Amino acid sequence: MTDDRRLRVALLGAGSVGSQVAALLLRHGDELADRAGARLDLVGVAVRDLDAPRDTDIPRELLTTDAETLLVGSDIVIELMGGIEPARTRLLQALNAGADVVTGNKALLATHGPELFEAADQVGASVHYEAAVAGAIPIIRPLRDSLAGDRVQRILAIVNGTTNYILDRMDLEGADYADVLADAQRLGYAEADPTADVEGYDAAQKAAILASLAFHTTVPLDAVHREGITQVDAALIESARAAGYVVKLLAVCERRTDEGREAISVRVHPALVRRTHPLASVHGANNAVFVQAEAAGDLMFYGAGAGGVQTASAVLGDVVSAARRHIAGGVGVGESTRANLPLLPIGRATTRYQITLEVDDRPGVLATVAGILADGNVSIATVEQRIIPGDGTARARLVIGTHIALEQDLGDTVERLASSGVVDRVASVLRMEGD
Repeated sequence: MTDDRRLRVALLGAGSVGSQVAALLLRHGDELADRAGARLDLVGVAVRDLDAPRDTDIPRELLTTDAETLLVGSDIVIELMGGIEPARTRLLQALNAGADVVTGNKALLATHGPELFEAADQVGASVHYEAAVAGAIPIIRPLRDSLAGDRVQRILAIVNGTTNYILDRMDLEGADYADVLADAQRLGYAEADPTADVEGYDAAQKAAILASLAFHTTVPLDAVHREGITQVDAALIESARAAGYVVKLLAVCERRTDEGREAISVRVHPALVRRTHPLASVHGANNAVFVQAEAAGDLMFYGAGAGGVQTASAVLGDVVSAARRHIAGGVGVGESTRANLPLLPIGRATTRYQITLEVDDRPGVLATVAGILADGNVSIATVEQRIIPGDGTARARLVIGTHIALEQDLGDTVERLASSGVVDRVASVLRMEGD
């Protein structure tokens, strides 16, 4: 059967992932043909510079700088260029010509996903993007297909390897943020400009994609609340450890009932995770996605969240799926975003919090703090007082754990604490997730 069927595959981009995809397509052509039901002919690889060094050797005759011509007549187009343009234009050209597309471009999907899906629907093609979130970890298909008959309630995800590496080193070694970031840059885990990772932009893009799939609702990127890890220091990490927690940068996507209506909350921020939770054991640059579904219960997807050959595995899985659709015929499977659940602003989110205050160690301070919290509808669950060693003045650190509170109430209350006259400094406010 595969001797008679051939599909033309065009590859856009030959970076760390693209070069591995090209190498695997060429090296394992017979195996992939058996799985796909057709020979997958790599007809060309579009690059910006024909002479740039690459992780793998790609035959010179396959390289071209003319991406637009390469798309003509292609059955499957793999986009691994990154960025918004010209990737968006090239994929729309491919879809409008009836080709299926495979992409790992999280930024493009988070900002122009609905446009691409609509273009695919118009011609009966499909968009595959397993590699866009969590690298080699299969999470897109489980959310889109395996859990389509269930109700996903919450997703807690570690989807940025750079920040997980940094926070993990800080936790295990007591190291300083700046020192670990420098090591991450030296080892290639972090870019020279690490902003996209450490400020949470990368994780927010992936959170938008996960939430759109899980809740069958289009989640625009600007609806995702985002905070980074640049304010996490060694003292905060040690305080978390003493309380039995670890700090992780989490993408949190959850279904909620807000004022009698069903809605969703999507946010990215540092959070305290109890050390007994499965996410606490995610070390190094690995990723993990923890899904809580109504019928299926708790599910954990764990593995390499980046890396050329690892991510290429996800890309090639999508290529095989696209090839099978071509062989079977019929229209591609569209995205299900018909639920149209409202998106809550961060002020309407609810969770538990840990508030760390520095105060004078004198009678009446704790009572005043407790009164301010009660007036703000924030209920205290735990209180720990630690004496701050210093210059002889009596000062203490109060570590207060709350019951579930509304983010807006918590923020207003913290502002009142800061201006109360009994609090010297609000050292930190961290959300507690996963309990």
